[in-house]
Amino acid sequence: MLERINKANDIKEIPESDLNLLAEEIRRFLIEKISVTGGHLASNLGVVELTIALHRVFDLPKDKIIWDVGHQSYTHKLLTGRKEEFDTLRMHGGISGFPKRKESICDSFDTGHSSTSISAGLGYARAREILGEDYKVISVIGDGSMTGGMAFEALNNTVGTKKNFIIILNDNNMSISRNVGGLSAHLSTMRTAEEYLELKETIKNSLNKIPGYGRKMVERIRKTKSGIKQMLLPGMIFENMGATYLGPYDGHNIPELVRAFKEASRVEGCVVVHVLTKKGKGYLPAERHPARFHGTGAFEIETGLPKSKRSKANYTDVFSTVMRKLGDRNEKIVAITAAMEDGVGLKRFHNMFPERFFDVGIAEGHAVTFAAGLAVAGLKPVLAVYSSFLQRGFDQMVHDVCIQNVPVVFAIDRAGLVGADGETHQGLFDLSYLTMMPNMTAMAPKNKWELSDMIKFAVDFPGPIAIRYPRGEAYDGCEEFRAPIVLGKSEVLYEEEDIALLAIGSMVKTAVEVREKLKEEGIPCSVINARFAKPIDGECMKRLCGKHSLIITMEENVQSGGFGEHVSEYIANFGLQAKVIHIALPDAYIEHGNVEQLKKEIGIDAESVFVRVRAEYRTMKKKRTTE
Repeated sequence: MLERINKANDIKEIPESDLNLLAEEIRRFLIEKISVTGGHLASNLGVVELTIALHRVFDLPKDKIIWDVGHQSYTHKLLTGRKEEFDTLRMHGGISGFPKRKESICDSFDTGHSSTSISAGLGYARAREILGEDYKVISVIGDGSMTGGMAFEALNNTVGTKKNFIIILNDNNMSISRNVGGLSAHLSTMRTAEEYLELKETIKNSLNKIPGYGRKMVERIRKTKSGIKQMLLPGMIFENMGATYLGPYDGHNIPELVRAFKEASRVEGCVVVHVLTKKGKGYLPAERHPARFHGTGAFEIETGLPKSKRSKANYTDVFSTVMRKLGDRNEKIVAITAAMEDGVGLKRFHNMFPERFFDVGIAEGHAVTFAAGLAVAGLKPVLAVYSSFLQRGFDQMVHDVCIQNVPVVFAIDRAGLVGADGETHQGLFDLSYLTMMPNMTAMAPKNKWELSDMIKFAVDFPGPIAIRYPRGEAYDGCEEFRAPIVLGKSEVLYEEEDIALLAIGSMVKTAVEVREKLKEEGIPCSVINARFAKPIDGECMKRLCGKHSLIITMEENVQSGGFGEHVSEYIANFGLQAKVIHIALPDAYIEHGNVEQLKKEIGIDAESVFVRVRAEYRTMKKKRTTE
């Protein structure tokens, strides 16, 4: 069946009786391909039938399907003619793991972060009305994404939408970690479709038997806002917000979904179609461990086990271990995550101290202000979050944490380049936005031991403090350098003259490698581990400028507003004499690909930095000789 689909709408030529076979083929295809390339497996297996039904009912690219987050769009990509490109999934130069408008005209909106699809879809719907155009708009959002406040802001704003706007609630009881909170409990009451329908029918039949009044009572209940669904499904939150609610439907029954989507298409205004799916459907390891197969590397199909065994701990593992130990020592330490318990390494803390662990759902802004409240009340909150996702809590960091100068610890995982997930997930900006906030202290460790030391330092710190660390294997070099952490003080690893490599975080490893290459050519070089992006070590700057003519700042962050620019500003403000060169990420959104490959292309790998520094040094020496 899949061989017959080479472009959008080819699925309409497949007989209805063969659609379940197509679903099986798609699942096999996804399992086989993702077992090699890695990717988001469980979420995609859960929406195969849902996607098939969407493509049967709607006309692409005329109609607009907007996928929330977008990591569940693989079947959509297959049904729009991208089958032959799946061997390049999430690879440099290959197709993205998320919808991309420049990749296909059938991708209506670029996504990657959650809770955005209703807002984007509503924008399409209102633009369609203003421009007098005629097409359908369908926003697909998961129950996990519905824990994000932005989804409700958008839903509230759908009131007054005159023409059809479809919201499909893909309800699998999961975000990445299992869903939490009141909305999840509310949806659980709505999942009892069979019981609801039976009870409704019983009441209807009983009322109809009342002579003279029964039928009038049934009709009145049907027409009033507090109708039969209001009585039997507590809250009916969507209808209370002005949307028509349909469902719940079996998300793996294609004919039922097709009928539901056709019915939804006839509704004037906003309509929510509630669909029940199973994350990981059709592949037992993913069904049993949906969180592990949310985003997976290459794996063995037979067992679901990773193809490559990790020999060394990663930075998340180090954070996890230290947090568990600190939880034992200090009962005031509490941990917060935004639906990423496994991803950020807080599962062990949760298991050991369940009363001190908080998963707030996909709600980073709330997480930050919640942490501020905990801190003001006398606890020591540690908010663990991916760098890219913390951007969603920027306002709360400024207003609720830094203005009050309260002691919240931000453990920022996936800082810098993350690779295969691409632009929406690269952690390129945190040093820039952290260092612009008054009262904020920002740190980055050179290796696994320093991360441990920094976490211990941070939980005793009296104000807002952030530690950013990269994805992947923790660097275990430079073990011999472990000076105590002192606020705003850097660490000298190697001290010579002429050239100083002033690196922060992950770039310290690169700086050490560059120094080795320079030494092979007889070029003197100092290496300094900055440790703090804020405050800058002023005494170190003065000392470096006294012995070095060339200072190379090195960071895995955009140059604009980053660590290097703060160093240049300090040197200029104090009239110090040294040429400063910045090794940083470009002012651009960096697409998906292998991290080492991306570093080489950008020019921040050891070889590229060495070549640049050597050229600068030779120019400097030549100029001295001429003078």
